[in-house]
Amino acid sequence: MMELKPIDRQVVAVVGASSGIGRATAFEFATRGAKVVVAARNEQGLKSLVEEIQSIGGEAVAVVADVANFEQVNAIADKAIHAYGGLDTWVHCAATGVLAMFDQITPEEFQRVIDVNLMGQVYGAKAALPYLKQEGRGALICISSMEGTRSLPLQSPYSAAKHALEGFLESLRVELMHEKIPISVTTIRPAVINTPYYNKVRTKLGVKPTGIPPYYDPRLVTDAILYAAEHPIRDFIVGDVGRILDALQRVSPPLVDNLLLLISFAGQRTNEPKSEDAPDNLCEPIDGYNRIYGDFGKLVIPLSDWLAKLVP
Repeated sequence: MMELKPIDRQVVAVVGASSGIGRATAFEFATRGAKVVVAARNEQGLKSLVEEIQSIGGEAVAVVADVANFEQVNAIADKAIHAYGGLDTWVHCAATGVLAMFDQITPEEFQRVIDVNLMGQVYGAKAALPYLKQEGRGALICISSMEGTRSLPLQSPYSAAKHALEGFLESLRVELMHEKIPISVTTIRPAVINTPYYNKVRTKLGVKPTGIPPYYDPRLVTDAILYAAEHPIRDFIVGDVGRILDALQRVSPPLVDNLLLLISFAGQRTNEPKSEDAPDNLCEPIDGYNRIYGDFGKLVIPLSDWLAKLVP
């Protein structure tokens, strides 16, 4: 039976930690006694996070890295070894996107989303696995999306990357089983989460984009990640709407096609004008969003006890 260390004995790398789910997760790991390596492109975001963690007596070091560059991702794992002597859990949250009709997305933009959202995860696994194998156990926790189960219009590169991520992890999981290496590979599939993601992505909709409501609190995803760091689990859907979508997609993909045709084009647009020339994080980090929460707090479903009902 696969066993994972208690969190307070772990060294954890959190990639994509300057904002949103990654920031909340890194802070919570540190709160519970883990030694944390935080990584992102935004140096100021990482600096403020490390200061927050240290202010509560936690241990954290930062690595500035673009996940589309393997050498920079490898440096994150190396930092864990040099700073803390090991690596037990790798959490990969980094993602970007372009919201537009497919014919408005350039090949270069599409490729960049693939490089970050898919290849970044591949590079993360490539960097982490040698150290997890050396440790003899560990957890690789990859933040996918419900778009890895069901694609959305206006998000073709993001959906493509998340589908590919699911395929990659299925293959990797069985290879590790074949090698009899007790490393837990977990796919976390959040529904729509209230993070700064929609502030930062590139949009060609003419307005600030939004996820299709309702939203969920990032802390629910953090709870799922921390659970997976101690309990081997294959998949974890975060948000009841995600579970409903998963069930509908299994029953009738054409039904979901028509449902999305009705709600997803208007549902991903706000009334706030935004030029496609506005700053975005597709190729470079942008300042001002080094926080956990996005702008859609009024659309968030209140915290519930669903986690307690779902986990064994």
